[in-house]
Amino acid sequence: MLPAVEWSDVFSFDDYGALLQLVSNSIVAAAALGIVGGLIGVFIMQRDMAFAVHGVSELSFAGAAAALLFGGSVVVGSLAGAVVAALLIGALGARARDRNSVVGVLMPFGLGLGILFLSLYEGRSANRFSLLTGQIVSVSNPDLGWLIAISAVVFVGLLLVWNPLRFDSLDPQSAEARGVPTRRLSILFMLLLGLIVAVAVHIIGALLVMALLVTPAAAAMRVSHGPLAVPLLSALFGFVSAVGGILLAIAGTLPVSPYITTISFAIWGVCRLVAWRRDRAVRVADAQPASSPAPAVG
Repeated sequence: MLPAVEWSDVFSFDDYGALLQLVSNSIVAAAALGIVGGLIGVFIMQRDMAFAVHGVSELSFAGAAAALLFGGSVVVGSLAGAVVAALLIGALGARARDRNSVVGVLMPFGLGLGILFLSLYEGRSANRFSLLTGQIVSVSNPDLGWLIAISAVVFVGLLLVWNPLRFDSLDPQSAEARGVPTRRLSILFMLLLGLIVAVAVHIIGALLVMALLVTPAAAAMRVSHGPLAVPLLSALFGFVSAVGGILLAIAGTLPVSPYITTISFAIWGVCRLVAWRRDRAVRVADAQPASSPAPAVG
């Protein structure tokens, strides 16, 4: 007979206010990650680079694990690994086929390297586990400063190149013909992606970064196609997923990542359903025959 699972085994809101203060740094960092991750996720989807996100996260994980082993800053280590991976992908993978092959090589290498560093680490097992699945109480004041600064750099960088980057993402051939520096834009975008992936690894873990960098944008694109509505919805969905996941994780007994990924997936599912119902209504309306005109009198 299976043991009964009670609500208190999953959630407990005792001393919720005190716990909320304990993770205030994580909430602020998650809010910044959700907004900026949602914005950059629009370009990730437009440029078909969801696979590259995972490749960058694996090298970021290796860098964070190396920093943990050698006593350095985990944020700086994850940042270094993500930037190296992003620059390699941006420089070597100009075309989609080349990019996918580079990512396919980097992913197992980064993951294997990270596992090697973690196996040599003799400290707390919670520190090792948090690099893979996130840790809501791991954001210290110095780390928060780094994470907010990185998010701000990515946000400003996106605003500065928004229009040419959007043009290059939607129609790269025309953008290149119009004189847009597509090669430099690609490398710059990968650099910004590497920076925000390093933030995501610190909050949600290396294995699940796509829940905040891909899923919100994918959900927004299901319900809207507007050039302003899509990034705004994506940023909103990312914010709700990240902050909502942490608020639930405070009262829960699980790591933060299952809550964030569940909220993000639920938003995508709702948007998918809304899009399906809208498309179905349009098809039904198009299938109905036009009413015949009334006969002329006299």
